[in-house]
Amino acid sequence: MKKEIYLAGGCFWGTQKFFDQFAGVLETEVGYANGPSENPGYPDVCAGSGHAETVRIVYDDAAISLSQLLEYYFLTIDPLSYHRQGMDQGIQYRTGIYYTDAEDLPELEAAYAEEQAKYRRKLEVELLPLENFWPAEEYHQKYLDKNPGGYCHISGRLLNLRNREEGNG
Repeated sequence: MKKEIYLAGGCFWGTQKFFDQFAGVLETEVGYANGPSENPGYPDVCAGSGHAETVRIVYDDAAISLSQLLEYYFLTIDPLSYHRQGMDQGIQYRTGIYYTDAEDLPELEAAYAEEQAKYRRKLEVELLPLENFWPAEEYHQKYLDKNPGGYCHISGRLLNLRNREEGNG
């Protein structure tokens, strides 16, 4: 069945490229989520509009589970970092798991609790219903495919994780 989840993992360029590599991920789109205003642009978000750089992930849950997506997600972030991932800092780089289907909540909470058990400090990852999502400008979509040398806090090893898991890298 086709489902969706919204993940904020710092800069959305790398998060999108990371999730695009997995079988079962049908489409991704970068945008701005859970902010107080409508239809922000990148300059607004960079100026502290309160939106998180977020990736909408549409996936086939028969091919990849929500739990697997979250396991991958937690590989790419520092879950204890407040409004910062890598060299990027500010409210737009906060981490968050935003859901649209309340039936996903038990699975989300279980994955969150499993990650929390690894740390003594409280995770700085939001787990909230999606309030809003505004697609980012076209030049941000698939940015690292268009600009392979672009900055990303996610390591190249992780950006090629599927190949490594399949023994091709």
